[in-house]
Amino acid sequence: MPTPPPEMTLPPTRAASLSTNLTTILDRIAAASSPITSSLSPSIPTRTHPPRLLAVSKLHPAPSIHHLHSSHPKQQHFGENYLQELLSKSLLLPPTIRWHFIGALQTNKCRPLAEQVRNLWAVESVDSVRKADGLEKGRAALLAREGREGGEGEGDGDEDGKERGWWKTEPLRVFVQVNTSREAEKSGVSPGRETIALCTHIHSAACPHLKLQGVMTIGAIARSRAAAQGEENEDFVKLRVVREEVERELGMQGQLECSMGMSEDFESAIRCGSDEVRVGSTIFGERPRKEDAKVVGEEGGG
Repeated sequence: MPTPPPEMTLPPTRAASLSTNLTTILDRIAAASSPITSSLSPSIPTRTHPPRLLAVSKLHPAPSIHHLHSSHPKQQHFGENYLQELLSKSLLLPPTIRWHFIGALQTNKCRPLAEQVRNLWAVESVDSVRKADGLEKGRAALLAREGREGGEGEGDGDEDGKERGWWKTEPLRVFVQVNTSREAEKSGVSPGRETIALCTHIHSAACPHLKLQGVMTIGAIARSRAAAQGEENEDFVKLRVVREEVERELGMQGQLECSMGMSEDFESAIRCGSDEVRVGSTIFGERPRKEDAKVVGEEGGG
């Protein structure tokens, strides 16, 4: 592993703790997605790849992310909730990271998010046509500025360089957030026609720089706790049904993902067919308060 720059150096105990935590989560994901475990839910299609681990790094400093990415190169996907924090981290950390924006998304922040964070891999909280259109405009502006369309860009002819500039040849992925629990305080479109209409717009010629990656839900915490006791989470089942409805409507059978499951319930979500789980505190430890968070700064040992 290359020696990190001084500002990205962690105390050895903190680095060891992060690596252990990540390895433990990856092992639990592998166990939950094994053929024997998956056979408990026969209605779920056979997996062709393990679920993606999205390491939720919000409010944790850049050195912790740098350590996990550099010591475990296959861990490329990290999730953030706040635009300014994500932008700061994206400028400091390697461009090989695939950033996900997973926080509440304001319409007026969509264009700057897609335009300023070059290595933004996905936005997971899209719940309106206006937000999708803002992301489309931002990504189109980024690519026009960097000269990808019709010209050569960073990394052409160099495999390592192509990896650093992967966003020039890939669309920005979008997950539509679905309010499967229909809780008034939660964001997301309603299952059914509202979800299908938004997915149809994102998949259409109106959004050539976006790719409909799938659907996402957070779900009701009470249902997650019930699932942890061996019951099948209603929200996870509902999202799977929504995904199938969208695939049929758009002729995309087998192409869309379900993003569901967090630290408390990711194993249950995997058994219900999740393609991506979001895990934060179980990897990084307790989150600092927002007012105390630092983009560059030490975290204590684990």
